[in-house]
Amino acid sequence: MEYQLINNKEKKRYEFNIDGEIAHVDYMLARGNIYLTHTEVPSSLGGQGIGSKLIKSVLTDVKENTAFKLFPLCPFVAAYIKKHTEWKAILSELVNVE
Repeated sequence: MEYQLINNKEKKRYEFNIDGEIAHVDYMLARGNIYLTHTEVPSSLGGQGIGSKLIKSVLTDVKENTAFKLFPLCPFVAAYIKKHTEWKAILSELVNVE
């Protein structure tokens, strides 16, 4: 199933609204970089791969719609990039997710 990614700039987070439940990735913007700081999926949505779908959508948005370099401070995001190495191209040169 596909979900619509929402960039909630007021709350500084990317969101999926799934039947009134919000899965989200918090971010900070500084010095031309985007820092993904925290991923949260409500327990009622757990075990469905929503976190991974959310991260993939966020990374796609960062790649296609921004000039930001990525700092994955969230361990879930870093683990996703480690598994899906095609996303390393949008990382800041200061980041190592080996």
